[in-house]
Amino acid sequence: MKKIGFDNEAYIKTQSAKIIERLSDFGGKLYLEFGGKLFDDHHAARVLPGFKPDSKIKMLVQLKDEAEIVLVINADDIEKNKVRGDLGITYDMDVLRLIDAFHGYGLYVSSVVLTRFEGQAIAIAYQHKLENLGIKVYRHYSIPGYPLNVPFIVSEDGYGKNEYVETTRKLVVVTAPGPGSGKMATCLSQLYHDNKRGIRSGYAKFETFPIWNLPLNHPVNFAYEAATADLNDVNMIDPFHLEAYGKTAVNYNRDVEVFPVLNAMLQRILGESPYKSPTDMGVNMAGNCIIDDAAVCEAAKNEIIRRYFNALCQVRKGNAEDELIYKLELIMEKAHVSIDDRKVVAAARKKSQDTEGRPAAAIEMPDGTILTGKTSQLLGASSAMLLNALKYLAEIPDEVNLISPIIIEPICNLKTSHLGNTNPRLHTDEVLIALSICALTDINARKAMDILYQLKECEVHSSVILAQVDVNVFRKIGVNLTCEPKYQTKKLYHGA
Repeated sequence: MKKIGFDNEAYIKTQSAKIIERLSDFGGKLYLEFGGKLFDDHHAARVLPGFKPDSKIKMLVQLKDEAEIVLVINADDIEKNKVRGDLGITYDMDVLRLIDAFHGYGLYVSSVVLTRFEGQAIAIAYQHKLENLGIKVYRHYSIPGYPLNVPFIVSEDGYGKNEYVETTRKLVVVTAPGPGSGKMATCLSQLYHDNKRGIRSGYAKFETFPIWNLPLNHPVNFAYEAATADLNDVNMIDPFHLEAYGKTAVNYNRDVEVFPVLNAMLQRILGESPYKSPTDMGVNMAGNCIIDDAAVCEAAKNEIIRRYFNALCQVRKGNAEDELIYKLELIMEKAHVSIDDRKVVAAARKKSQDTEGRPAAAIEMPDGTILTGKTSQLLGASSAMLLNALKYLAEIPDEVNLISPIIIEPICNLKTSHLGNTNPRLHTDEVLIALSICALTDINARKAMDILYQLKECEVHSSVILAQVDVNVFRKIGVNLTCEPKYQTKKLYHGA
């Protein structure tokens, strides 16, 4: 079993208290820029074992009577159909998903802001769609010289041109489907308009990573660098914090670089900046809730390796450049980790070698046992591995067939004879459906289905890039998947 290294209950309690404290500091309205993922922060859950993916939203629920949500989306991202890599959906669709999710927690979503709006036809159509759904939409415009031309930005021709977002509650959480959406600019624009209206308001930032009160070279902070390597983020000591207080705090290059500009904007808007450093702006309490540093370090190092394999696959697919791999190799070197530390990698590679180079997969069980799966006539390697893992957990003998070939063969025939597939082997989703049907009459199949949840957080490695359907299944089960950067076939098109 993985060791717990993070006190989730303490985090929800202390994080809520910190936000309330910051709100009281301003004595009016607080615009809280919410970075990272609110609902499904699986990165945090992986590097801080004990952290729950929905911890931040549960923390926010503690403040729901005082809070409202403003969602921000870059009009250019709508036009370009920008996709969330973790969910595979476009940013505009994710805004709708997020609104539904907020409503599900009883949180009030007041509006959506279209940033960098320049009359894009697709953004106008999206605004009409939202308004037809009863959602208020505001437009914020591109500002020439942003963010360096501070006098122009903080003027009637800069922030002054933006539509004022009407809010009714003390705490305004400004969040977005992804980075580069314009959250900070939206907050500062609101400060400008509030100040003109005589409304007292302030700004703060909530970013979980890097964790400011962990060492610069802590594996958790290295893992953040690995996760944002494509954004060119680099952790660094906050020089403004060190100068102002004589204390070391960790931040990242974008916040440090933009702080002088942000500080100048706050001075122009408010008359005086409330902050002496970018770290001052933050309200993150995650570092105070780590209860087992060794467990957290181990988890973070594993995440770095997983990010490396993901980068290898992205480059192989043509979605990234070799530079991304070089960055991650450097991070691995600094964190003193290598792919040899991921046990399932060697196991999957060996199984592939032993089966004449056919695809293979390996899984590390909760007790540390490594199991493998090989490609057969009826099952793909991942499907075979999944069944082997379920048999192991349910203590079912290896020779027992959880799914009879009599059940599998008609499905294979359906795929090739009627549905146009060239690969007859069952994917993981098809295996689970077949297994659930067998569970109606077979006690072993039922035992296997009942224990499926125990695969959560297991480590899996495939000797080939998996079809998206298998990737999605493993994501939903909650296993941590990596793949070798090669395809099963030499075809140019690799679909589902």
